Amino acid sequence: MSDKPEHNKLDSDCTFPPDHPLPADQLGRYSPERDFHAERDIAEYVEGQARGDETVQNVERVKTEYVLGAPYDIWDVHTDKDRWWVITNPTNLYSQKHFPSLDYTLSFHIGLMMRVMSRSKRETEDESSPFDEVIRRQVQAAERLERAIEAVDFQAVGMQLRECLISLVSAARRRVELADDTERPKDADVVGWNRVIVSKLCPGEKNDELRGYMKAIVEKAWPLVNWLTHHRNANKTASLIALDAVDAIMNHYLRLLSREREDRSDQCPRCASRNLRTFFDIAITPDGAYYESCGVCGWDSHPGDSGEEDEQLDEAKAAEESHD
Repeated sequence: MSDKPEHNKLDSDCTFPPDHPLPADQLGRYSPERDFHAERDIAEYVEGQARGDETVQNVERVKTEYVLGAPYDIWDVHTDKDRWWVITNPTNLYSQKHFPSLDYTLSFHIGLMMRVMSRSKRETEDESSPFDEVIRRQVQAAERLERAIEAVDFQAVGMQLRECLISLVSAARRRVELADDTERPKDADVVGWNRVIVSKLCPGEKNDELRGYMKAIVEKAWPLVNWLTHHRNANKTASLIALDAVDAIMNHYLRLLSREREDRSDQCPRCASRNLRTFFDIAITPDGAYYESCGVCGWDSHPGDSGEEDEQLDEAKAAEESHD
């Protein structure tokens, strides 16, 4: 043991970090990055789930995890009674008393949401879809291929794939609006109908490459499935390639038909970013309304900011200046 005096010990209470936790309702003051609209959305969700029994004191986004291309925002939420993990896509909350490990909670959340969505899908199986016939023929072709042995069996796979493509362009043309003067091919002219539909879904010079690809893949796959249907030496390899081609065409069509929703081109009027998020505020008169917020510069289309928002924004600004 050394007899030298301990000159390095501090006798004052000015130690860092403090030996007691910072109150939860003060944590936000020291966060340099705030997202007011997203934080308020999460806070309202938690208080709604608590049915008025808890009041949110602090909301902090811990990180965003990407799993198979899907983003999951993970939030650490303090209330006056508990502490929660809130994970999005879709949103659910988990008490940190019972789920102390964040990684375990995320894995549990993803598995749970997959089961919930799978059950919801089964419950809506009876709902009609314009692509029901296409999917049925696609599944039948795959099932026939699994049991196929003789050449005639592989020919039957080709027949199913041929009818699948005919059904696909038939369903797709009912979902696009064509001009009255548009030349309409015969019902079984898959290549002709594909040109008409793709020209409508991918118009203009900016879509030249996409339009050319869609035309080419159908113009190559259509004779392939017809050849498979009639060829006396039809085999498994050719059938597998034809099945893959038809699967790809169907997936491409589904993406094109949902393109307007997926390829959102709305831009922030301030910074031109496409990172616009949609939120709902019940306080917007008369019955609440949705508004947008930019995830880059903070612009929002909220019709009127509340005093609480101004206060939190001022706190965030003060915290950022203190860090500088």
